[in-house]
Amino acid sequence: MPQIPEKVHELTVGQLSARSGAAVSALHFYESKGLISSRRTTGNQRRYHRDALRRVAFVRAAQRVGIPLATIRDALAELPEERTPTREDWARLSEAWRSELDERIKQLSRLRDHLTDCIGCGCLSLENCVLSNPDDVFGDRLTGSRLLVERAGTQRKRQERQRESEDCS
Repeated sequence: MPQIPEKVHELTVGQLSARSGAAVSALHFYESKGLISSRRTTGNQRRYHRDALRRVAFVRAAQRVGIPLATIRDALAELPEERTPTREDWARLSEAWRSELDERIKQLSRLRDHLTDCIGCGCLSLENCVLSNPDDVFGDRLTGSRLLVERAGTQRKRQERQRESEDCS
């Protein structure tokens, strides 16, 4: 990993990538989403302030636990003067995200526990198909291998054809 002298206060995208472990394309994406920022040199090259390293680390840690980028961006925007997140900031934000993560863990645990009940047939009408049809909501209306969404026009055409065939009989 390349060492960057302390007197260097700005990093190129390559230096930020090498130090943070994030791909250059990821850094460009983070910037497009407002998670990090850069300035442009007279030669139109990106330059990142050194604190971008901590912001990238913050973003990647939050992503690893499943926090959406929009939520991460909102959290970073709450920091005064868009400063680098501190340990206290991380503790506060991670506590706020804890209930969301706990709910996801519960959902995933339920899915895992019911996985053996589903044979993946896609019937959507089995009463105990808790994965694709919780509480058999489609069983009262439809049967078959898939749920067909009917448009009003399609339904009208079918009714007209049925009337026409009845008239011919």
